[in-house]
Amino acid sequence: MKLEQNRIDDLNLELTLAVTAEDYADSRKKKLNDYRKKAEIKGFRKGMVPMSLVEKMYGQSALVDAVNDVVSEGLNNFIHENNLRVLGEPLPSEDQPEAEWVAGNDFTFKFDIAENPEVSFELSKDDEIVYYTITVTEAAKKEMKDNLLKQYGSLEEGKKAKEDDFIIVDFEQGETKVEGTYVALRNVAEAARKSFVGVKPGDVLDVNVNEAFENETDRASMLKVSKDELATLDPMFRMTVKNVKTFVNAPLTEETFEKIFGVKTEEEFDAKIEERIRAEYAQEADFRFSKDAKTYLLEKAGVNVAEKFLKRWVFVVNEGKFTMEDIEKDWDLFIVDYKWQMVRNYLMNKYNVKIEEADLLASAKGFAAYQFAMYGMNNVPEEQLEAFAKNILSQEEQGRRILDQVENEKTFAAVREVVTLKKKKISVDKFRELK
Repeated sequence: MKLEQNRIDDLNLELTLAVTAEDYADSRKKKLNDYRKKAEIKGFRKGMVPMSLVEKMYGQSALVDAVNDVVSEGLNNFIHENNLRVLGEPLPSEDQPEAEWVAGNDFTFKFDIAENPEVSFELSKDDEIVYYTITVTEAAKKEMKDNLLKQYGSLEEGKKAKEDDFIIVDFEQGETKVEGTYVALRNVAEAARKSFVGVKPGDVLDVNVNEAFENETDRASMLKVSKDELATLDPMFRMTVKNVKTFVNAPLTEETFEKIFGVKTEEEFDAKIEERIRAEYAQEADFRFSKDAKTYLLEKAGVNVAEKFLKRWVFVVNEGKFTMEDIEKDWDLFIVDYKWQMVRNYLMNKYNVKIEEADLLASAKGFAAYQFAMYGMNNVPEEQLEAFAKNILSQEEQGRRILDQVENEKTFAAVREVVTLKKKKISVDKFRELK
């Protein structure tokens, strides 16, 4: 087999493979013999089918398989012998002519091959990356305190409904009566809400439910009908207010402090609030540093990618899941991520960054703790956290996301040890304004 390469640029080349009948003859013969051994045809014992019949039935398949084997071996040997850092895999050239699959013919195949560039750069204390320190204000502490007390509050009997309250009502329309429906005033359409604010037990209103409750799912639930039945209903209902439920913040008591943070005094409670805010700000500052460091490192590396080839490869490998228009739409984000993976791999090798099972478990536990905290569960037992974390890691997509996160975190941690952190104090409001 004859190979001829045409180097287009530093990252792209075209490889032409000329395959003669002699190159694939032995392979084709062997494949026909394999077909003969396995063929089960009425009138012949297994393995005794005449070769002429085998040739007639399987000749072209054997030819295609044999030629493909020769081509694959030629491509792999070329890549190995030339130490190519292949991007994706070779793709048939777009101007590849249709082959005439006849035994004894010679064949010519053209492939486009793209290489990933070599990533190489040095970091030192001369490299400066901004690291923000977010100032903790009294306003921030008060806001978190109020939010926590609200989160752990309760519904109590109220006199007049406020915008954040609930009302329990009966809906009537002729002989139809729906009793004991909970209505959250914040879910009432803005145009209709003013007629709900200020209602008290015993008040009666005529309500257009279509206008007041725009969400079909909520409306069907309140009226206790299916979504399909909504279209058949007259939207005008008489609504009688039975109760007003107002949301009351949790009191500043030892029981509340114990429930939220496991402490006994308000001073300890306030200290925990400040500790949480500082931890959240530190996490946000770390995330911001990661974003800025990623931008800096990508610019420093100056990675150039064969983008035209990469777009083709993404299209081909996804087998029609995406159109080229879809790929183009998200390309800016994709190419940055692709380049970052190369830069990150280089840095992980350079600074000997290793990912241990314990690292993945710790990250998954942190995610699990955050999930529980969203539902007000701040003191989840360690064994429950670990079980939840292991379940996260067992899921392919979630496990991959955790791995990617840990690789980023440990890479940026290694970078922080090498570069100079240009520390800058900033208010939370100014920090939020950063792009």
